[in-house]
Amino acid sequence: MAKNIIAFMGVAGANADLACRQAFPYMETLPCASFDDVFVAVEKGKAELGIIPIENSQAGRVAEIHNILPHAKLHIVGEVFQRIEHHLVAVKGATLDTVKTVYSHPQALMQCSQNLKKLGVKTETYSNTATAAKDVAEWKDPNKAAVASSLAAELYGLKILKKNIEDSDSNTTVFVTISREPADPDPKKGAVLTTLLFAIRNIPAALYKALGGFATNGVNLQKIESYIPGGNSQSAQFFITFEGHPSQKPVQLALEELGFFCKSVRVIGVYHAAKERKLSK
Repeated sequence: MAKNIIAFMGVAGANADLACRQAFPYMETLPCASFDDVFVAVEKGKAELGIIPIENSQAGRVAEIHNILPHAKLHIVGEVFQRIEHHLVAVKGATLDTVKTVYSHPQALMQCSQNLKKLGVKTETYSNTATAAKDVAEWKDPNKAAVASSLAAELYGLKILKKNIEDSDSNTTVFVTISREPADPDPKKGAVLTTLLFAIRNIPAALYKALGGFATNGVNLQKIESYIPGGNSQSAQFFITFEGHPSQKPVQLALEELGFFCKSVRVIGVYHAAKERKLSK
């Protein structure tokens, strides 16, 4: 297995690349063309870890990930909260007055729409913020700029014309770290989260009954999402994250009740919560 390599989806300078470098500064980053490629890189040992986004405070959940996780043979071993900062970057010699067109990913442009409107510029969508920055650098045109990260500006020799042009200062993406081997965090050394997938039995009020054990045993749910694989409503599955370790008695009792009303239950990961996560008291 390739040690000290962490895979992400995107190109060098993408926000996921920045998240990798800030959370794992000792690791080398490996760009991948798709989320599937990130999973494959870790499964085949080309990377020790992978990092994938699961939700953004502005754009919501990353639905594609929930279609991959059920079939992957990997484990969630951690989470990273990444503050997303968008900067207006351009070639040296460009100014706010020379820029006429701004390129970036649709989400980035949307998240900066009010500030870009004030600048009176035209916008063009791109597949990735860092790819937009790379092309702006190659064009060497002071009339063109990109919305990208500070890392992209540094990697592609661009200057930042205007910092933090995002409309909201609470734009955060939650990433999870994936590995071939599961983690076994010590609850005494910090709050623990457990993430699992389950499919309920086809009986009345099954979901209500399945989750009842969490309430009666005081286990706090952090997230619950549903999805229907292949569009078959009879096989709806649920993705939940809750506070606690499976070795703890309240969690064991909650899982016992969950299992009684489910066709299948699979633990995806047990890991320490990020310090930024708001937990129950």
